[in-house]
Amino acid sequence: MRVFVTGASGHIGSAVVPELIAAGHQVVGLARSDASAAALAAAGAEVRRGELDDLDGLRAAAAAADGVIHLAFKHDLAFSGDYAGAVAADLRAVEAIGAALEGTGKPFVHTSGTAMIAATARGRAGVEADDSGGPRGASEQAGLALADRGSRASVVRLAPTVHSALDRSGFVPSLVALARKHGRSVYVGDGANRWPAVHTLDAARLYRLALESAPAGARLHAAADEGVPFRAIAEAIGRGVGVPAQSVSVEEAGAALGFLAGFAQVDNPTSSARTRELVGWQPTHPDLLADLAATHYFA
Repeated sequence: MRVFVTGASGHIGSAVVPELIAAGHQVVGLARSDASAAALAAAGAEVRRGELDDLDGLRAAAAAADGVIHLAFKHDLAFSGDYAGAVAADLRAVEAIGAALEGTGKPFVHTSGTAMIAATARGRAGVEADDSGGPRGASEQAGLALADRGSRASVVRLAPTVHSALDRSGFVPSLVALARKHGRSVYVGDGANRWPAVHTLDAARLYRLALESAPAGARLHAAADEGVPFRAIAEAIGRGVGVPAQSVSVEEAGAALGFLAGFAQVDNPTSSARTRELVGWQPTHPDLLADLAATHYFA
């Protein structure tokens, strides 16, 4: 299968591309910089230069492919404070790709997050049938709507913590940097709120399985750990950095955690039982706490 991948040189894309190639697929990766293009070429992928805002280019690349995996998101824009702008750009990209795939029967694998169902599933583990809320909910729904318009569309909801030695700018590296900066690794209140987690390589395998076999309209959960208490995450980071783990109040969270303060308080236990049954996904790589016990996050 000839597969067009956006975000192909990013954290997860850098694992998805070799996963696809090893399975016999041809990969066309979107690259917006020379460095990204070089990384994709070295991995054995065909390079298509462009950006998420080039909607005509996205439509053309999708039309020329046998399937699409959409991983790209304007994280730099979101982290600069314009999260709404990043979400709007993602929705436009999904709609452009969808226009090219409508009526073709081709697979389209979109990306969302398990945190989007935290409010819906309050007090229990979220399941694949739960509807997404929050700002990115519209993008997820737009992608899944293609299932009713002749595309085999599915969505992979990523755990907030996608961890491995490939992770350079996700939540864990950010928490490690804050622990080094402030001399302590913090959690809010009793830290009992739970985060699901998944190893990058296990997530990459799920994207391939979704491309190959997920039924139209499927919601898939990339969550190997159903829910790790945030206090345990903070304590593991504290051990790795060599600083104490400490509780802070809700009022202190902003100063201690910056833009992560809200995320650090989310309770998001997430089941992937239906995902495993639907596409045969079985995570095999280290869980989050085992990964944090290694050295790569603290080197």
